[in-house]
Amino acid sequence: MGRWDYNGFFEPSVPRRAKGGIKAQSKRGGFGESWWAKRWIEVLESFNIGARLNRGRSYARQGQVLSIEIEKGRVTARVQGSRPQPYEIKLQIKTLSSADWKRLIQGLSQRAIYSAKLLAGQMPADIERVFQAEGISLFPKKGNDLKTECSCPDWSNPCKHIAAVYYLLGEEFDRDPFLVFKLRGMSREELVKSLQPQGKKTTGKRGRPKLPSSPKAEEALPPDPDAFWTGRAIADDFFGEVILPPVSAALPRRLGSFPFWRGEEKFLDTMEWIYEKASRLGLDLFVGNSAENFRVKEGLRSEEKIENF
Repeated sequence: MGRWDYNGFFEPSVPRRAKGGIKAQSKRGGFGESWWAKRWIEVLESFNIGARLNRGRSYARQGQVLSIEIEKGRVTARVQGSRPQPYEIKLQIKTLSSADWKRLIQGLSQRAIYSAKLLAGQMPADIERVFQAEGISLFPKKGNDLKTECSCPDWSNPCKHIAAVYYLLGEEFDRDPFLVFKLRGMSREELVKSLQPQGKKTTGKRGRPKLPSSPKAEEALPPDPDAFWTGRAIADDFFGEVILPPVSAALPRRLGSFPFWRGEEKFLDTMEWIYEKASRLGLDLFVGNSAENFRVKEGLRSEEKIENF
């Protein structure tokens, strides 16, 4: 958005500072690391909207985008610009027909490596070949495949506000590649269910599902209340070998990052740092060293790290 002064020159507007907005994780360089995220960004940059791309990158990194909602074939967002009221953004992506998806599922099912990777939550590197074989594009390609709209007064479409949302979507595709399929009309759950092999159903009498057998009864509780509350003596080797985990923050990394993270620091990088320090502190305490000695030795500065988290 901009305005004309009395000399007729275009004066770029200054956006109002947004609080709690979605900030891009890439501090410099391009947006998105995966090939599918970069392919999405290529669609935006093919519009040739000049300086608005740079302004869009700045908006994305400054946290001017307040919210993004992704549905099938539709993205809605709110972006704080120079006016008090945030601008409303709408992106409409043409969804594939049920017949198209049926052909694609058949093509993916015939290639075991594609199905295996998708079921494991990974995007196959050459999955676009399956789409191309059916005459379909995974990403918006034609003019009517993608429609954008912004409530700002800028005559350009897409404007810098739409560009900011587009860049953040590219980063979000890194976190969850299945969002690309969702924009084309199929959710992750639907895709996984369609690719799963249909096994035989085990039925009992009269065609009813056969229920699993009941587990064996556990050992009865001890009748002596003192024995129940105090428990038994713990063997010296009860814990086995106590060592630092080979992979730091394995569970958070398996769960993945939060959608559209708003923190200053990257979530998984910070969690890995916290897990590493906590693991070393736990091991140090287990072998008998004090927490204060550990803090001095390791130079632990949790307050500084978590303050930017």
